[in-house]
Amino acid sequence: MMAPSPMVWLTALSAFVGGAQQQAEDVARLSRSAGGDGSALAALYDRHARGVYSIALRVLGDEGEAEDVVQEVFAQAWRQSARYDARRGTVAAWFLMMARTRAIDRLRARRARPEGSGKPPESSWGELPAATADPVDVLDIERNALRVRDALRDLPILQRVAIELAYFEGLTQSEIAQRLEEPLGTVKTRIRQGLLKLRDALSGTVSGGAA
Repeated sequence: MMAPSPMVWLTALSAFVGGAQQQAEDVARLSRSAGGDGSALAALYDRHARGVYSIALRVLGDEGEAEDVVQEVFAQAWRQSARYDARRGTVAAWFLMMARTRAIDRLRARRARPEGSGKPPESSWGELPAATADPVDVLDIERNALRVRDALRDLPILQRVAIELAYFEGLTQSEIAQRLEEPLGTVKTRIRQGLLKLRDALSGTVSGGAA
């Protein structure tokens, strides 16, 4: 069985945030955005910008470009909010798929330039996936999110908190150490051990392995 890719891990972790109530709120805000309500889009930005940024940063390895992707994603959401179809996945998953598509497009454009630019992506990315948002990918995100949520709940509380601060709030390890008033080395160890436990718990069940 293939191990889950870094994209699958991060996407599933990000999609975990919230639940039915958040989805209902997001759908209502998208509907208002489609009618021209800028405050509704701003509320969606406040809720989902960190996840969009995290996906873009992981793909691109460049903070400036990741910030550009965030702006592009929410501009696209403003233009296309009326096209959102809840049957194809949550609003969170929709934002993440747009972020993935935009970031991969930028990475391909960067690689096409002879001189190259920016920080190279992590070697673990391997071959780039297709940039087109496949509905099957969105469904996989939804299924993976439930599995990740259950696996997170089984982690020791200190490991879970450190991972949630890193992935859901976008804090650096140094910022987490300050927030928790713990040594940086301790925080690094907790995150590493927690992710290893998640990997073991989800091995073969997250996209990329047999269900």
